[in-house]
Amino acid sequence: MVGKQWRSVCKGLVLGTVLASCMILFYCLSAPEVQISFPEVPVPYSCARRPSPDRASRAGRGWAGCVPKVDVMFMKTHKTASSTILNILFRFGEKHRVRFAFPSMRNDFSYPSPFHHSQVQGYSPGACFNIICNHMRFNEAEVAKVLPADAAYVTVLREPADLFESSFHYFGRLIPFTWKISGDDKLAEFLRDPELYYDPEGFNSFYLKNLLFFDLGQDNNLPPNDPRVEAAIRAIARRFQLVMLVEHFEESLILLKDALCWDMEDLLFFKLNARKGSTVSKLTPELRAKALDWNAIDWKLYQHFNTSFWRKVEVYGWERMERDVAELRRRNVEMAAICIEGGHAVDAGSIHETAMQPWQPIGEKSILGYNLKKNVDKAHRKLCRKMLTPELQYLTDLGVNLWITKLWGHIRDILHW
Repeated sequence: MVGKQWRSVCKGLVLGTVLASCMILFYCLSAPEVQISFPEVPVPYSCARRPSPDRASRAGRGWAGCVPKVDVMFMKTHKTASSTILNILFRFGEKHRVRFAFPSMRNDFSYPSPFHHSQVQGYSPGACFNIICNHMRFNEAEVAKVLPADAAYVTVLREPADLFESSFHYFGRLIPFTWKISGDDKLAEFLRDPELYYDPEGFNSFYLKNLLFFDLGQDNNLPPNDPRVEAAIRAIARRFQLVMLVEHFEESLILLKDALCWDMEDLLFFKLNARKGSTVSKLTPELRAKALDWNAIDWKLYQHFNTSFWRKVEVYGWERMERDVAELRRRNVEMAAICIEGGHAVDAGSIHETAMQPWQPIGEKSILGYNLKKNVDKAHRKLCRKMLTPELQYLTDLGVNLWITKLWGHIRDILHW
């Protein structure tokens, strides 16, 4: 009897493993880059309803006729607070009634395949789109076929050691070569000798080496001193009007407001997709140094844009920046008191509404979420709900077809993953 039970359990485990593996492959490889031939038609300059220039001048700048910019390419990098920025963009886009370029069937543009304009839901030659912001592997020439020529290009970076730790934790179970790493602290074991485990051709291997460089469309396996690395960084600097930094998030948003002529109210945010502190590995100085060495290209990229970031802050004005950051923080605290039950994020198991449940990594529920406060006053009810809505649910609200993502989610529920 016991033997039969064990055989049944084993069969279930094998079936579950095979099914899960197939679905992981299906999810990652589904909707591959489709090279559909369209006649070349120039993308028109913004056809969105232009906001009226109702502000005579901007604080500290003294120039008139500032109109909020609605044509934006946000290059959504991984594990960089980009879901929080996405929520800001979604709300801004709805406010100004712009047209988003969304993916079809899933929540990314067939990542990790390079972006292709045919991946845009509802694309047609010469069609007008204003904002593109879902995960993609950047491909400048193809993005240019979707957005107006004067669109602002923006992205965000994170200190590479911290990003590596986050990526290792979040994506580790989706990377087959990590399955053979022994011990309780797999991250430390991997960094002890990365070359022993890393396979540049391995499935999903890009998540664990120079992920920022890869997301930005570059070869993440180049030697750090290869001249193509510096050339790529210069090309990124030419293309992107603003490169934000996670470690200075509020300052980054103030620079975004300044560059795009937005209002302070457009920047209000709650931190989305954050991990429980107990699941974050504490990197020792030795491990941090090893992580930076392993992600040497990302470290070069980060250092370059860290320098340019502070130059922008200096131009903006140190006192002005300090004042505006304090104002943004004050407003966010006010909104938290109005919107969030308890005033803070909670574990997934403590979230009351399914609509507020964030997507979780495989094998655990480490991503925090929020409960909407009961009896929020009518003036704030809609804004509160939008600010607290996780990415996938917001995409659905905006009309994006996510059937592949949802199917994968249902299968994970069945397998209790």
